[in-house]
Amino acid sequence: MSVSVLSPSRLLGDVSGILQAASLLILLLLLIKAVQLYLHRQWLLKALQQFPCPPSHWLFGHIQELQQDQELQRIQKWVETFPSACPHWLWGGKVRVQLYDPDYMKVILGRSALSCLSDPKSHGSYRFLAPWIGYGLLLLNGQTWFQHRRMLTPAFHYDILKPYVGLMADSVRVMLDKWEELLGQDSPLEVFQHVSLMTLDTIMKCAFSHQGSIQVDSLTSAGRWTHRACQLAHQHTDQVIQLRKAQLQKEGELEKIKRKRHLDFLDILLLAKMENGSILSDKDLRAEVDTFMFEGHDTTASGISWILYALATHPKHQERCREEIHSLLGDGASITWNHLDQMPYTTMCIKEALRLYPPVPGIGRELSTPVTFPDGRSLPKGIMVLLSIYGLHHNPKVWPNPEVFDPFRFAPGSAQHSHAFLPFSGGSRNCIGKQFAMNELKVATALTLLRFELLPDPTRIPIPIARLVLKSKNGIHLRLRRLPNPCEDKDQL
Repeated sequence: MSVSVLSPSRLLGDVSGILQAASLLILLLLLIKAVQLYLHRQWLLKALQQFPCPPSHWLFGHIQELQQDQELQRIQKWVETFPSACPHWLWGGKVRVQLYDPDYMKVILGRSALSCLSDPKSHGSYRFLAPWIGYGLLLLNGQTWFQHRRMLTPAFHYDILKPYVGLMADSVRVMLDKWEELLGQDSPLEVFQHVSLMTLDTIMKCAFSHQGSIQVDSLTSAGRWTHRACQLAHQHTDQVIQLRKAQLQKEGELEKIKRKRHLDFLDILLLAKMENGSILSDKDLRAEVDTFMFEGHDTTASGISWILYALATHPKHQERCREEIHSLLGDGASITWNHLDQMPYTTMCIKEALRLYPPVPGIGRELSTPVTFPDGRSLPKGIMVLLSIYGLHHNPKVWPNPEVFDPFRFAPGSAQHSHAFLPFSGGSRNCIGKQFAMNELKVATALTLLRFELLPDPTRIPIPIARLVLKSKNGIHLRLRRLPNPCEDKDQL
């Protein structure tokens, strides 16, 4: 009896044959992929043979050694052991070369603006930010970045920044008033969340001429409120852009905006034009405003918080700063642009704190062209490099006794390598808002020291962790002591 063509045995045989063919195809593809990975790894090993590194796991590389709560300590050990640079292997055979030598930094950062077009930022390090802040100056590459940078540079001219000092001072005073209210609780204060709200408040005022203070709104958790405030700010962006653009269409409104006491960041973006006469699209406008808010809020909050911690742990330097500031500002009722260049010792301490605790601990780049360093070693096209600012600032060959807080490293006339101190990066892609940030650091430090004595909490020493912005794993806790107000003392006399 003949077997039907549709019999179960025939179907099972066909399915079995298909599965076998599929299995062979999958195995072949896996084999090809394995060969590719092997060849790529061999190419990397050959390319990096000039750069020794610690032993790594064949599959996981150095991942286990680079967990967030260990990464900075591990980098410090590598800096001491491996001169100038150290490759670290990532999962799956990928590699990233950490650079922490000023001469190496200079080679990468010192390229011209057009050369930077061929060294884009590493997508892996920054891509998760795109949905949050869009493609502004931080994430842009190529000719678009170059055009935006040239167009936005005037927005950070000192004539624009001068009026911002008063806005910064207003936001700082709101924060300090809140701290006074909390003093009665007789417990250490976690300052980072408060500082983060304060810097966000400042950005809102400078970006949108925002009235009031987001710091006075209360939620049960400062951390949740900071996140919610950021969300509200970003939602606010589109609405404000459309409203301001509509106002500009009205007769005489453009001249009215130009006559304002100070232009906010959005005004400047709306009035700016590229060399070809075109203006930014709504998408680009939002991206640049959101980038300004992100970089000017989170990084500055990190810088201020670590500065206050550094001064709390070094009371002699704190008191010398306070004496300098008091002689300049009195009770601090008024602080102006001109005051900011008249506090040299305080500035030295701020810079030393930024050396020890750089707000941005590292910057990623992907080499699109080969590079050769002054010592003759070279890296080929396609290699990812991490410019480890934290490693550079803790490099004992660059900074003797790097863990010691010594503001005299930045005394007037002190000599240092041009790329030994990079809290705001360097070269053509340096931080466009570095003057804005330094102004806010000085204002916050000065007004805080006039109001409070800062003391560390010995039970909770901050543990720096390497995220996109330098944070503390366990927060930054300080004890505050209210200082007598000289004016109050005079009234009592």
